[in-house]
Amino acid sequence: MRISIPAGLSAALAVLVVASGAAAPAAVAAPPKCTDIDTELVANNCVQKIVDPGYTVDISFPSIFPNQKPVLEYVKQTRDGFLNLAKGSGARLAPYTLEMKSLEFNSSVPPRGTQTLVLETFEDTGGAHPSSFYKAFNWDQGYRKALTIPTLFREGTDPIPVIEPLVQAEIARQFGDGTVISDAVAANPDTYQNFALTNDEMMFFFDRGAVLAESFGAIVVSIPREAVAPMFA
Repeated sequence: MRISIPAGLSAALAVLVVASGAAAPAAVAAPPKCTDIDTELVANNCVQKIVDPGYTVDISFPSIFPNQKPVLEYVKQTRDGFLNLAKGSGARLAPYTLEMKSLEFNSSVPPRGTQTLVLETFEDTGGAHPSSFYKAFNWDQGYRKALTIPTLFREGTDPIPVIEPLVQAEIARQFGDGTVISDAVAANPDTYQNFALTNDEMMFFFDRGAVLAESFGAIVVSIPREAVAPMFA
């Protein structure tokens, strides 16, 4: 005997069958947080302090940044590399040291604003000179994406011939006439990868020994923003 199913009920059953076979909605990834890399949230900062007879660690950086995932990855990589060395080394005259702190900058000049987080790291593992180095994370508030030297400037422009003499002049002002960055280093765009923008300046952060002899230490140089702004994308 044939059983007739009303059209409305048939349509409802079809929808139910399709729905039951549909994939579940993708889970939304949790936002990156301090505990992802074993740091502690303290007053809006990710903090870690370790005191051991053979080494010390003192890390503090903001817990919130628009592009926080690569920040956490960098901190973890830097810290873990230090700990692997500190725990694996033998006797030493003084404890090894890792200190990391942050600097923050913002700009609001049209056509879009920027936000910068600079991590400044001091590392002493018993060498002739401690290491001091930087890592800058720049965020384009307008396009909501990471900002680098290649993406900051318009395609087809070459900012280095403008940046280089201004940086050289500031180096001479800070350290005396005759103090210069070598031509090869000064002409290399990678030299300027750690930068920050304010409404008035473009700042560059150079690791110890990156542009001058290690005895000069880590170096920060500022040039007028207006000198390079016409080339911004």
